[in-house]
Amino acid sequence: SPSGDRRPLRSTVFPSVMAWRGLVEDAQPQAPPSTDLTRWSLEVNEGRQVWRYTDESEDAGAMQNPVASRYHVGLPINHVPPHAKPASVAESLRNGISFFSAVQTADGHWAGDYGGPMFLLPGFAIVCYITKTPIAEPVRLEIIRYLWNMQTPEGGWGIHIESQPTVFGTSLNYVVQRILGVPRDDPRLQRAREWLRPRGGCLGIPSWGKFWLATLGVYSWDGVHSLFPEMVLLPEWFPLHTRRLWSYCRTVYMPMTYIYGLKFTGPITDLVLSLRDELIFEPFSKVNWSKARSFVAPEDLYTPHTAALELFFTAVNVYERLAVPWVRGKAMEWIYRVLQSEDEFTNYIDIGPVNKVINMLCVWIHDGPASSAFARHVSRLPDYLWMGRDGLKMNGTNGSQLWDTAFMVQALIETPFRAEFADVFRKAHDFVDLTQIRVDHPDHDKYYRDRTKGGWPFSTRDMGWIVADCTGEGLKAALICKRHNYTETPLSDERLFDAVDILLMMQNTTGGYATCEKTRGWHFFELFNASEVFGEIMIDYDYVECTSSALQALCLFREMYPAHRAGEVAAAIDKATSFMRGIQRADGSWEGLWGVGFTYGTWFGVEGLLDAGADKMDPAITKACDFLVSKQLPDGGWGETFESCVKRTYVQHTRSQVVNTAWALLVLLKADFADRAIIDRGIALLRARQRADGNWEQESISGVFNKNCMISYSNFKNIFPIWALARYTEKYGH
Repeated sequence: SPSGDRRPLRSTVFPSVMAWRGLVEDAQPQAPPSTDLTRWSLEVNEGRQVWRYTDESEDAGAMQNPVASRYHVGLPINHVPPHAKPASVAESLRNGISFFSAVQTADGHWAGDYGGPMFLLPGFAIVCYITKTPIAEPVRLEIIRYLWNMQTPEGGWGIHIESQPTVFGTSLNYVVQRILGVPRDDPRLQRAREWLRPRGGCLGIPSWGKFWLATLGVYSWDGVHSLFPEMVLLPEWFPLHTRRLWSYCRTVYMPMTYIYGLKFTGPITDLVLSLRDELIFEPFSKVNWSKARSFVAPEDLYTPHTAALELFFTAVNVYERLAVPWVRGKAMEWIYRVLQSEDEFTNYIDIGPVNKVINMLCVWIHDGPASSAFARHVSRLPDYLWMGRDGLKMNGTNGSQLWDTAFMVQALIETPFRAEFADVFRKAHDFVDLTQIRVDHPDHDKYYRDRTKGGWPFSTRDMGWIVADCTGEGLKAALICKRHNYTETPLSDERLFDAVDILLMMQNTTGGYATCEKTRGWHFFELFNASEVFGEIMIDYDYVECTSSALQALCLFREMYPAHRAGEVAAAIDKATSFMRGIQRADGSWEGLWGVGFTYGTWFGVEGLLDAGADKMDPAITKACDFLVSKQLPDGGWGETFESCVKRTYVQHTRSQVVNTAWALLVLLKADFADRAIIDRGIALLRARQRADGNWEQESISGVFNKNCMISYSNFKNIFPIWALARYTEKYGH
């Protein structure tokens, strides 16, 4: 049977997509493949992932990653035969590692599906349409298939693949399909229009959707609140200066303000005119655009406008009518230069897919379609496109390569089969080695960036942005391989010291760690959060995940290099430990902000405190264990739904999830939890869910960002069960 990804049904997943997420063994997607799946080839180079549709004449055996390619598109993998039923935990562990090793890519990382958000493909399609950038036929067909597979029974699309339909997801993905050639009378699109009609059509779309539809010409810029490009000209001491925004927020809103400042709209083609008629259920010329600016459908609204934001909009909307051309021009010139620096720093990948395609459009407008900068942008579009079992989607970044690989190194070191899988170690270490960022970008401070030399990114070196927790996990992986001699080319002391320098630099005064930069603003910035669909996006906050990863890395580094910056390292560890204790909830849990949900956060919390020297009977540890035990389900496993992240309180899943179960077991095992029977039941669940080939099924979505949008980590279903089985085997024997 195929070993490709499946997403089993959860209580809030829609029956219409049960076939491809289904609990039915070997169920096929609702929409069958639109292309010959055997011709899709995953090609990698230093972490870069590009899916290529090969010529019929090409030998499939010559593919760079034939096993991984077949696995990710859902084809049977003959290279990984089924095993006899494992007689021990150790055999289950070996089977799991054997399977996952088989899909390791040629350059040493593990590729994976990092999709989930349903607002990424629309930007890609709209910008390609405006700039007349060709979309290859196999890509076009598989995007359509993906969207058909994601349509809900009501006829719409959500903000992410497991959400209820929203005007945001439905309007934009309707547009994608029309751009890609699906006719307006297609039954699927008719159902989408029927769902939109009672909700005011696309007029109730949130601000990011208003931006995209106005850029395309389906919506009017008169219905968009001013993005106030001149904000970048304010003095840097001004509290709300652009520099102080969270990096992901800043890099999206700056190119948005450039497009808004021009009031740029693409060609008003017959398709655009038709889309106005299809998505706005009143004449375009009769729409009250001023009223539409703040109209957001109830299904979409997560962060309502505050009085402060409405006051701000009132002021800048008035200013927009009086804007001085030379001042606007000066602001636009600086914004474009910052966008150029982002493109150059990231090799035209950019920090994420949203600003990637907006930057690409800005370059097309400013430099022209024949420019080298635009050509470089086009060449990097494939970095974001992921071909999966359900069709072709856009990843949330250009992948999670370093993140997943660093975790897998740590899982492997706890197995009793280290020698058996030494080559897997070597390849993974080589990837960690090449992914470390070795330079500071020129003029980084001028363009609102921090130092990067010594840090690790979430995905690839080319992407250029370091992250605190990725630096922590990358440093741990490098130190582990060096300590245990699993590489002939360990990182030099100097490079390890560079990583520690970065971690010391990135710590906030709170003792905590944010993501890409130190926190630069204040929580009151959220009064001006205009996204409407995301929570806490305005500044870079301290996170348990980032703090714990950095803390663990500094503790391991101190063991191996006790003399290097000893006082500063000790102080950073103490401050991080204090911060971690301070954010633990009264029930013993930590809230995970990048994974689902409290199980994830509690795993990070306990790992960090124990590595920093906390006693296993410390109240913080025992309370965390008690919290997790209280959530164990009757089948022995643990499971949370994504609603834990949305509601910020634990929401029990109707069915145990192998990823949540593994996180809980890692905590209990590390803390030497006394009741082994509880642990044994969890281990039994992991073993029962394991397939005969050593793989685990893809279950419910396990990642999150900004509270309200979920994202896939398809490798978590392998990494964390392997890690939990390894830790159990090390503790209790084979």
